[in-house]
Amino acid sequence: MSAETTTAGGAPGGPSSGAVPDKGLRAGILDLGDSVMLGLASTAPVYSLAATLGLIVAVNGNYTPLILILGFIPVLFIAYAFRELNSAMPDCGTTFTWSRRAFGPWAGWLGGWGVALAGIVVLANLAQVAGQYLWLLIGDGSLAENKVVVTATGVLFIVFMTLVNYRGIRLGEHVQRVLTYVQYVSLGIFALAIIVRIAGGAPEGQAFDFEWFNPAGAFADPFAVVHGSLLALFIYWGWDTCLAVNEETENPSTTPGRGAVISAFVLVAVYVSVALLVMMYATVGTEGIGLGNEANQSDVFLAMKDVVLGPWGWLIVVAVLASVLSSTQTTILPTARGTLSMGVHGALPQKFGEVHTRNQTPGFSTQVMGAAAVVYYVAMSFLSENLLSDSISAISLFIAFYYALTGFACFWYFRGTFRESARNLWFRGILPLLGALILTAAFFISAVQMWDPAYGDTQIFGVGGAFVSGVVLLALGVVLAVVCRFLPSTREYFIGKPTAAAATPTSA
Repeated sequence: MSAETTTAGGAPGGPSSGAVPDKGLRAGILDLGDSVMLGLASTAPVYSLAATLGLIVAVNGNYTPLILILGFIPVLFIAYAFRELNSAMPDCGTTFTWSRRAFGPWAGWLGGWGVALAGIVVLANLAQVAGQYLWLLIGDGSLAENKVVVTATGVLFIVFMTLVNYRGIRLGEHVQRVLTYVQYVSLGIFALAIIVRIAGGAPEGQAFDFEWFNPAGAFADPFAVVHGSLLALFIYWGWDTCLAVNEETENPSTTPGRGAVISAFVLVAVYVSVALLVMMYATVGTEGIGLGNEANQSDVFLAMKDVVLGPWGWLIVVAVLASVLSSTQTTILPTARGTLSMGVHGALPQKFGEVHTRNQTPGFSTQVMGAAAVVYYVAMSFLSENLLSDSISAISLFIAFYYALTGFACFWYFRGTFRESARNLWFRGILPLLGALILTAAFFISAVQMWDPAYGDTQIFGVGGAFVSGVVLLALGVVLAVVCRFLPSTREYFIGKPTAAAATPTSA
């Protein structure tokens, strides 16, 4: 399959066209609704809120809804960058492909590494949470504290979701739809129960106040705003999954981009609405179910479930479990397609570019991503759970890196089109550049915070374990890129012409 399709949108000042190789994926199987659903599911919205809301409240108190909106702004700007770049080059390699076209092979390779790295590390976190929450539903919940049982369960979840993705995009979409319905219906019941209790006069609650959205009040403590916004920024991560399946979506140059922007807006609406309800009912206090209570910060929903839902409290546990499993599947999707594209374009050995002829999925890449996640999760779990936790904290660095790189790539690739229209100037230039600059600042601010040995649970040579693990893993990408530069199978990617190799389907 050596045919290539050339899309419109080549930019003056950049490459003349975005040639996208036919990789053998199942074209046109997903529609706009599927695209939006994947974008929503990939962020693990229920789990993200449960695990992050308490942390933001601890820093920003009643200004948390405003902080959730501020964290959304650079994400929206980068969503526009993804949309515009996808319109010109609907390649499942996304950041890898676009950064390569804008800045060259090294930037492309490292962008692809950032996507894969974030996926592999977060899969370890998702597996850990899935294992714990499953056993919270069974018996007296004591097995959720058993490391061996939880780790084995998490591994099984990764293996199962890898198999689902391997067997086909349509099967994956069906599984995803069920999990999405479960988590959103459960979250809806939880929210409705809170509304009923507030309407009935919650004795310990607090009334809604427009002051919660007042920037003047929030910025009285600028450090708190920055800290809270950094926490909020990364609960939106994952909507770009719908871009990674662009070649399997109807109208690949337009539908995935629309799906990304729509899902981003839906997410901020869900996050702010649920946060407001929870704050009004539980308050931001430090006692009981208050969101400011340190005992509740790891999962505010778990702390509230019995008070809000009574004997039906298990529903919110199911919602978080479904959210985590949903995100597990949709995290494997983009990482596998990213390495597939890298294989097709010659940045990785050709084996990565193989597509299963019957399933029409990136067979080898999917297996490698699943295996890498399992190895990383098991190794870190038994080496040091604290270091595992700190390495998961470092995900913010990986996300900021490849999101910012995408924003800069959009600005540079389309720089010759800014004078054509106000739309081009804003959506291809100003907004992506602003998003990239904000995320670059977020990267360095996060790195400085992680350097502090008091940050997280570990320290290495007097430096925070999160910083060391994040820098080591990012540096590993540089080492691997250098290795690929001299490998016979990938050398041409770095020194040859910027044309894609043909995909090689396989029945293996």
